[in-house]
Amino acid sequence: MAKTYTVAVVGALGVVGTEMISTLERRSFPVGTLVPLDVASQVGKQVTFQRKEWEVQEAKKGAFTGVDIAIFSAGGDASKVLAPVAVEEGAIVVDNSSHWRMDPDCPLVVPEVNPQDLDWHKGIIANPNCSTTQMLVALKPIHDAAKIKRVVVSTYQAVSGSGQKGILGLDEEAREMLRDGKVSAPRVYNQQIAFNAIPHIDVFEEAGYTKEEYKMVNETKKMLSPDIEVSATCVRIPVWYGHSESINIETEKKISADEVRDMLSRAEGIKVIDNPAQEEYPTPFMSNDEDLTMVGRIREDLTIETGINLWCVSNNVRKGAALNAVQIAETLIKRNLV
Repeated sequence: MAKTYTVAVVGALGVVGTEMISTLERRSFPVGTLVPLDVASQVGKQVTFQRKEWEVQEAKKGAFTGVDIAIFSAGGDASKVLAPVAVEEGAIVVDNSSHWRMDPDCPLVVPEVNPQDLDWHKGIIANPNCSTTQMLVALKPIHDAAKIKRVVVSTYQAVSGSGQKGILGLDEEAREMLRDGKVSAPRVYNQQIAFNAIPHIDVFEEAGYTKEEYKMVNETKKMLSPDIEVSATCVRIPVWYGHSESINIETEKKISADEVRDMLSRAEGIKVIDNPAQEEYPTPFMSNDEDLTMVGRIREDLTIETGINLWCVSNNVRKGAALNAVQIAETLIKRNLV
């Protein structure tokens, strides 16, 4: 009989937590017992998994006894407190918040990029930022082939990156715009997001860059190479799901667009959609039911000898959060680390 595992999902009723549970089922993860955990006010509610109802319990000390893997989608403050508790009670933690990502004792992992870093985990494994995750899935084969020196990336990020409030806020503002021609007040962001684009995600930090932009810089250096220079601009746009990225890459070795197209077509976790003659390229809407990172508009940068441009789209709730976390858990099992 195949081995099964007791898996806890912390933040089980949130947007990402719900997707995590769906992903565990869709990928036939060997769950013997599911332990859905959330805040006290959600205790007693039910989640459906494997055609059974599982009662939500409170995420607190004592809740992780007997748990093999705890997948967190509960925010940085909760993870800061509860992740060490889960480890102390015997679980391996895969955390989706930003709290542990740059901790030198915690691996930061995208399985298609750096699965070997799981080997030195000390109980807590960090899931990267959604925008970094999809970018590195696309960059890894190029880096292996031609060694990337510099990346300039502009992101166009869906409102689901802000959770359920982002989705509902866009819904409400769009209805008002269509009914009244204006929005009475922004629901979630500093300006209305309906029919707009906001070049501001997370708080502003030094040199005029936002925390989201620095995440892409620092996480790329930690996972791919500390020698890669990254310049990022992160923009929120009015789509529900699917982050898009325009990525300009400078490599040490010359590599052609055809070579990039070929290697990405064969790379794990990537779907190439790149047929300009037929106007075929990835869009956010195409990511709604897609686990793969989609890449298109692959072309050489005509201003430098070793430059490549590409367009990258991925479902931020799936690969950017829930799917990557479940893939980390799968890789832990494959590498006999559970």
